[in-house]
Amino acid sequence: MCLLHLLCGKYHCHKNIFRFYARKNIFSTNPWDVHIHYHRFYFKQVLGDEMTTSTDIKSTPSLAIVVPCYNEQEAFPFCLEKLSNVLNSLIARNKINNNSYLLFVDDGSRDNTWAQIKDASTAYHYVRGIKLSRNKGHQIALMAGLRSVDTDVTISIDADLQDDVNCIEKMIDAYSQGYDIVYGVRCNRDSDTFFKRTTANAFYAIMSHMGVNQTPNHADYRLLSNRALEALKQYKEQNIYLRGLVPLVGYPSIEVQYSREERIAGESKYPIKKMLALALEGITSLSVTPLRIIAMTGFITCIISTIAAIYALIQKTTGTTVEGWTSVMIAIFFLGGVQMLSLGIIGEYVGKIYIETKNRPKYFIDESVGNDSNGK
Repeated sequence: MCLLHLLCGKYHCHKNIFRFYARKNIFSTNPWDVHIHYHRFYFKQVLGDEMTTSTDIKSTPSLAIVVPCYNEQEAFPFCLEKLSNVLNSLIARNKINNNSYLLFVDDGSRDNTWAQIKDASTAYHYVRGIKLSRNKGHQIALMAGLRSVDTDVTISIDADLQDDVNCIEKMIDAYSQGYDIVYGVRCNRDSDTFFKRTTANAFYAIMSHMGVNQTPNHADYRLLSNRALEALKQYKEQNIYLRGLVPLVGYPSIEVQYSREERIAGESKYPIKKMLALALEGITSLSVTPLRIIAMTGFITCIISTIAAIYALIQKTTGTTVEGWTSVMIAIFFLGGVQMLSLGIIGEYVGKIYIETKNRPKYFIDESVGNDSNGK
């Protein structure tokens, strides 16, 4: 009797083993191979397909859902309830393990958002929170949350829950299939106003022509594996535009589409001014194309000016008076406007260089609550 027979708790005769071996169309002259294949089959029947060998075992991942919040006291109770239901459902169905949690990042809110986060962390063991010392903006608050997690998988979502929480399970399934990055992408913009829909399409078109690689109709609803997140953390720039940085990681990615819902409560924290600032941030952080456009504009202007000068000289030598002071003044004002715009664009890049070279801390965590902070 071999050791594997003893482990099985049964004595199997060699005749049955070889019958099994022949039935599986496996041929070997090594008796030990016979025992290994037979007992692998036996353990497979007893323990299940996923328990055949140690290399086949893929543990259930731990998940952190990162939620940046700014003045979200009205939306927070609904957000907490919905995300809690999703988290507990995934744990109950063994999609994620018990170490999973929700992490709320308070971006210097001026209302009772942080008080609600603290109360939730006391009431529920799976709720954690960090409070930034002051308002630093959505992108930095989100990055602060991503740098604070310690799980296998991280999903970021906004507190207004306009992004469909049912996609979280689809993202986990995609991760289980081997994808490190899963983008939540809107399948349409029917819920947007005509102005917002038009400007959004124009923005993505401009970003594409500027050479910025990003996923259209994707905001910051995404899954990152631990490997992808660690790679993302290596980007040290002060000017953060995550929608453009994440694709630079380059790990296997896939899209999950969903329909965007109406805001559950409160008001939008992204008015037109902030959206324009974010667009400018994305362009100047990830592309030098505007500078090249300036150079090309200057080159074309020089050529046109040279041709105009030659034409004026020819007219003068032939005795024809060059007229048109109005057109001359228009040209002067036009070129002056181009120069001022060019200086503004160059100044934007110089300002970013200035900020980057200072290398100041992006944020400070004023307070944290939850399991990882021992209630502090």
